[in-house]
Amino acid sequence: MSIETILHNAKIATNGVPSFAEALAIRDGKILATGTDEEILRLREPATRVIDGKGRTIIPGLNDSHMHPIRGGLNYNMELRWDGVPSLADALRMLKEQAARTPAPQWVRVVGGWTEFQFAERRMPTLDEINEAAPDTPVFVLHLYDRALLNRAALRAVGYDKNAPDFPAGEVQRDSRGNPTGLLIAKPNANILYSTLAKGPKLSRQDQLNSSRLFFRELNRFGITSAIDAGGGFQNYPDDYGVVNELHRNGELSVRLAYNLFTQKPKQELQDFQNWTKMTKPGEGDDFYRVNGAGEMLVFSAADFEDFLVPRPDMLPVMEGELKAVVRHLAENRWPFRLHATYNETIERALDVYEEVNREIPFDGLHWFFDHCETITDRNIERVKALGGGIAVQNRMAFQGEYFVERYGAQQAKRTPPIRRMLEAGVPVGAGTDATRVSSYNPFLSLYWLITGKTIGGLSLYDEENRFDRAEALKLYTMGSSWLSTEDGKKGALVPGQLADLAVLSSDFFSIPEEDIKGLESHLTIVGGKVVYAKNEFAKLAPPELPVSPGWSPVAKYGGYAKSSDQALGATHSASCSHVETPADGRSQSHLKVLGDLGLWELGCDCFAF
Repeated sequence: MSIETILHNAKIATNGVPSFAEALAIRDGKILATGTDEEILRLREPATRVIDGKGRTIIPGLNDSHMHPIRGGLNYNMELRWDGVPSLADALRMLKEQAARTPAPQWVRVVGGWTEFQFAERRMPTLDEINEAAPDTPVFVLHLYDRALLNRAALRAVGYDKNAPDFPAGEVQRDSRGNPTGLLIAKPNANILYSTLAKGPKLSRQDQLNSSRLFFRELNRFGITSAIDAGGGFQNYPDDYGVVNELHRNGELSVRLAYNLFTQKPKQELQDFQNWTKMTKPGEGDDFYRVNGAGEMLVFSAADFEDFLVPRPDMLPVMEGELKAVVRHLAENRWPFRLHATYNETIERALDVYEEVNREIPFDGLHWFFDHCETITDRNIERVKALGGGIAVQNRMAFQGEYFVERYGAQQAKRTPPIRRMLEAGVPVGAGTDATRVSSYNPFLSLYWLITGKTIGGLSLYDEENRFDRAEALKLYTMGSSWLSTEDGKKGALVPGQLADLAVLSSDFFSIPEEDIKGLESHLTIVGGKVVYAKNEFAKLAPPELPVSPGWSPVAKYGGYAKSSDQALGATHSASCSHVETPADGRSQSHLKVLGDLGLWELGCDCFAF
């Protein structure tokens, strides 16, 4: 087999020994060798493609341990992304423009990836502002796990009027006359938000194919080459996997996907997993697209959705019995599993179940793990280690750390989550985002959070002992995540024998100022030795451009994560940080005071131009 590609004249972070190299050679989609320019160029053959790295930093392809790319891909072309937009004024202008472009009966959807703390104005939009921007086109704006804002046209589209019934697990806020205002509140979980969103029109099959390809290429733009899909509500298996299956068959996936199966109906969880263990098995597929196991939802009674605007929810007494039945079935069938668990109280009860099952059916090397673990204790970290488990951590605190500090205090926030302690205990840890409905999919925001301990809004959460140097953070986002998909040793490092997945960065991750980490992108992304994204000095290597369909898609006008203002927004925001209006949700009134106490209102607009 001939050497397909040589990359040289670069600063290559190998995640191996030695830590850095100047050049690497790729054969059969894997790393053949790394070394000095002289050593590697000596291997050149007549058909070898030689790429000059232009002195840039190259890192192993990033692997998000927890996101929702399959669902995200199906919807990407319908979504107006506020990820990275520096001001509310810009966000509302985009909303108004997109509403004018969107044909009936389609909606304008702003679905996650943003926080009011990124805006210069330091606040959310009001319902009046949304209605003014879009008087006739339905608008749905999702904010984290806690609420959604619907304009009057969206209320009509979903049929929420004075006679609308109350939701069993959510609130339709009403005015003094009993009419819905447009604010939906998650109580105690986000089902009301997601079930309302699901009422909107879907894209056609062809547009979903285009949407998924564009979303995966958007991930490639940020150096993401792998992701572990955590399933999600309204993501039924196998029906909603048809698009990604087709892309895989056609060789059109540009991100490696290991996917977990997420149960969909309360009280029918065991039945779901019994059906799925007959249909497929972990590892089925190939290095590009494969089954990873069960979760993140195993049983609904164990789902402690984090919403730091409200008190921690207590899980129902039936949790242990329902969870044991599912975990026992998975252990019997040697299915790896993951479980969404924000709070230590939920983790404690889940571990009781796991230990009981393990005594009957030893896990014995089964790759199981918790997701999130924001408030896990040292004792329960040790219990995870004893059972051979791992933990997937995400930068959800970067998007709502201010809320956490207000409710639980700055001292508790210092170890939320206690990642350093997890690693000291020897627990495998992989980093990610939980994109796209809470955090943004931009991995450099998560890496920035790991390194600086700061939220998107600039609040310092962690002391030095719970922050990481850049090499450590990179390993969490590469090698760490590979354990969670049972692919450790196969990817995560640029060393001989591992998959040739890499990103050539726009600036040197290891030396630029910390604040600049948030602005990093990839100029060249390679997956399995194949170029899947390229720009600037590597543009001639780029794959053919993809048209955006349908033509009214927000992606056609704005793309995804906001580029700098001169590239995308085309306007300079003029909002003043001192301009504060009442938030749409009365529950969040008190967080204005805590932000003032923390001195965050004095931050200048330049802090948010990332």
